[in-house]
Amino acid sequence: MAFKLIKGRFHVKQYSPDGDSIRFQPDDAALLHSLTNFNGFRPRINARGHVQLRIEAIDTLETHYSPPSGGGVYHQPDQLAHAAMDRLLAFTGITDVQWDTAHSAVLSANDATRGYVLSRAIEKNGRPIAFVFAGEAPETDGADVFLDPARLSQSYNHAALAEGLAYPTYYKGLFNDLRDHLSAAVREARAANRGLWSIDSTSAGFDATELRVITADVAILPKLFRRLCEYMVSYGTAVGFKQKLNQSREPVLDLRAQNFTHFDTFIAQDEDGTNIRLTCNPEDLVFDEMPQRPANQFSALMGEETSAPPRFVRTLTLPPEAVFDISTY
Repeated sequence: MAFKLIKGRFHVKQYSPDGDSIRFQPDDAALLHSLTNFNGFRPRINARGHVQLRIEAIDTLETHYSPPSGGGVYHQPDQLAHAAMDRLLAFTGITDVQWDTAHSAVLSANDATRGYVLSRAIEKNGRPIAFVFAGEAPETDGADVFLDPARLSQSYNHAALAEGLAYPTYYKGLFNDLRDHLSAAVREARAANRGLWSIDSTSAGFDATELRVITADVAILPKLFRRLCEYMVSYGTAVGFKQKLNQSREPVLDLRAQNFTHFDTFIAQDEDGTNIRLTCNPEDLVFDEMPQRPANQFSALMGEETSAPPRFVRTLTLPPEAVFDISTY
């Protein structure tokens, strides 16, 4: 299926960009409203005519994560988190960036650089789900473009994964051939210990004896970091984390076995509750956006007594072109 090509400019001044988010000003804002509207979501365009992008298939280390339930602002290992952010700025041609003293907001920059995105849909937070490209596209603005692996290799999405600056984080709707091409880049980067893979402990495991372990010492899948960080801030320990994650029942597809199950299925936690690991590679999972659930669904569980509901595993055989919706499970 074709993607909509939308030309425009990238902006960072008075914003807080990181390695997987940046503001974009389309030349023609009407094109954002023409994107496929699966669940009634509309693009959230601010007064400056800018929209936040959700860069498809990647998740970079957190530079300023605030748990929805409160408790402060946290980050993952700074050097690699900032390296991803710097790479996005360089990719989009933005220079002379001046940050505030906390390195949390851009005061000035040579931005408004030209580029384009390929997108099909808006997600529940009003962000276009986008593949990001620098420079001018050969096609006309608003053209329907077939995105193949060769062109995907020119995107920031691919560059971030190939250079070990982002974790693969896949959601439903990402076509199989594109996902496979991105996963190949991930496996090559991991084998070469590029970037975050040099300190990654997602699958090897880590001892979450204190919060500093995941904020400063080891790199882990940001989705896992966000859940564990919020839990540890709320409870002061990692003990009970897997059970709490089980309560949230985040649906996920295991690509290896074609099983629908939940995120906690792939979390191993030892008896004393500190050693935690993901039992598969991140590229083996496809998450559901859960469009009908509130964004703070996991946060709402903080402070409640932990009890583990029964888990299910459902085995399906999917055709290669399948685009699934497991939001009701």
